[in-house]
Amino acid sequence: MKIKNLKILGKTFLAPLAGITNLPFRLLVKECGCAVVCSEMVSAKGLFYNSEKTFTLLSSKKKEQPLCVQLFGSDPDSMAKGAKIVQDLNVASIIDINFGCSVKKVVKQGAGIALMKEPTLTKIILKAVRKAIDLPLTIKLRSGWDPSGQQAFKIAHIAQEEGVDAIAIHPRTANQGFKGQANWDLIKGLKQQITIPVIGNGDINTVEDAQKMIELTSCDAVMVGRAAMKNPFILSQIDDFLETGSYQTPSNFEIFRTMERLTQMYVGYFGEKTACKMLRSRLSWFVKGMPGCAAFRTKLSGIHSKNHILDLINEFEAGIT
Repeated sequence: MKIKNLKILGKTFLAPLAGITNLPFRLLVKECGCAVVCSEMVSAKGLFYNSEKTFTLLSSKKKEQPLCVQLFGSDPDSMAKGAKIVQDLNVASIIDINFGCSVKKVVKQGAGIALMKEPTLTKIILKAVRKAIDLPLTIKLRSGWDPSGQQAFKIAHIAQEEGVDAIAIHPRTANQGFKGQANWDLIKGLKQQITIPVIGNGDINTVEDAQKMIELTSCDAVMVGRAAMKNPFILSQIDDFLETGSYQTPSNFEIFRTMERLTQMYVGYFGEKTACKMLRSRLSWFVKGMPGCAAFRTKLSGIHSKNHILDLINEFEAGIT
């Protein structure tokens, strides 16, 4: 698969997730075999106004490449300049524009899924960004504000006309959030209407789900979000399954070593105090369904140091082996 001139070695993308797809988590998922990782949403206006907090979101390392940096905003000038800043920093292989976030504070700015109501503004923004950068340019959509998908199809056609190189679609409406069922028929419909690559997203909880989505919709690749939070190996498992028809399930030993790896990376990047707060919820994702996971989750609520976390992981591992 190619996005513009960028060859993608695999069919798996880590979805951009606010508060989740930070540098340590992206590095972990990349180590577990993901083809393309995506940043958290980055405010184009924050880059435009030189916000230190916003620039922190662009922290990257070469070993996570190819990295897709996702921008959000609604002002054509700041979107174009923000995209140019990202390109000039040489941190991204792909720049993506968010057309799918339905969080109220984003929608109030006229950004995210609010743009799907504004085809004229969308055209202006995409034209400005395309003119500003040479990097591959993608957009991520939802189905729109009603279930028909017509808004998604309209925006997709505009995007293709303005030089966008690929489109990811999560076929849920603005009001659905993550509830209900993603309508994969809209992915199939979009693939039939445009010639640029289509990346399918939504309700991929297992390796088999990914294969089924590709078979039913003919999408070029899949994007996985929440399932990767509890199983970062799922992306490489999907690629293995699509290529060979089989995949390896990680052993408990691999899972616990991955938890230790994430702990080390979080502490190194965020500092011990902040990392402990974040890991109280994140580490419990990896052991969901294991015997004693509820008690382990309770113990995580009191973690206060890296060594405390590592001791709890080893204690939990010893109890189930």
